[in-house]
Amino acid sequence: MNTVLGRRTRILAATTATAGLLFVAGCSSDDDGGDSGKQTTAGGVTLAKAGQLTTCTHLPYPPFQSEIDGKVQGFDVALIDLVAEDLGVKQEILDTPFENFKTGAFLNSGQCDLAAAGMTITEERKKNVDFSDPYFEATQAVLVDKKSGIGSFADLKGKKLGAQAQTTGEDYVRNKGLDPVSFESSDAVLNGLRTGQVQAVVIDYPVVQGWLKDKANAGAFEVADNINTGEQYGFTVKKGNTKLLDAVNKALGAAKTDGTYKKLYEQWIGPYDENAASDENAASAASASPSAS
Repeated sequence: MNTVLGRRTRILAATTATAGLLFVAGCSSDDDGGDSGKQTTAGGVTLAKAGQLTTCTHLPYPPFQSEIDGKVQGFDVALIDLVAEDLGVKQEILDTPFENFKTGAFLNSGQCDLAAAGMTITEERKKNVDFSDPYFEATQAVLVDKKSGIGSFADLKGKKLGAQAQTTGEDYVRNKGLDPVSFESSDAVLNGLRTGQVQAVVIDYPVVQGWLKDKANAGAFEVADNINTGEQYGFTVKKGNTKLLDAVNKALGAAKTDGTYKKLYEQWIGPYDENAASDENAASAASASPSAS
């Protein structure tokens, strides 16, 4: 995901996971940094704005969050809707540069309550934000043109490779001595491959799964290799915001227990993988991989 800091932010008002999300263009109305619009819920969670759980994300990143038929939808969106429902409020989404997720800038400024952006848990990032329990196991995929002659990660040496800027996938290939072309979004990465700007891309496998559902894409491109980097995704809150973190973890735990997680996984990701709902400590994933987004 990218670091285009000049990009205009957008507010995307959300309802529930079942009703979908309504796109609302505009800028944040809470510019004075004051507490007048804040609300403390019955559970003791203080929200940036009354009546809503404000989520920072970065679009597009299907199948986790993207605009579909004018609404922002996806796996992350649906899971955070569960948190909002528990708190008795509605989710509202703010589209921001990905760099803010790594630094926690929008959380620290009070513009967002939490961040949900298909973000990998790493030790470096935990210095700036607090992560929820892991909610998704992620691997990297080497996606290539079927005519490229590339059959594995090892074949990428000397090839023109693409990756998404500021992601752990990009970090991974750089750590392996490769010099990828950086694209600002997952859509841009895949379009770079489609248009021949690069011969292969390394990107999160769930993104590839969704992209290859299009018959035209599947006819011309294929996964040459899967890289198990031990990555896990987590949602983030401002450091020290234990009340909200507890609320997020409670909602995730309940969803995994009552079957809601499995239902949403199958809706947005594909056939359910028991490992996807792993409750292993996030730190183990962070130490297992220098490198999902």
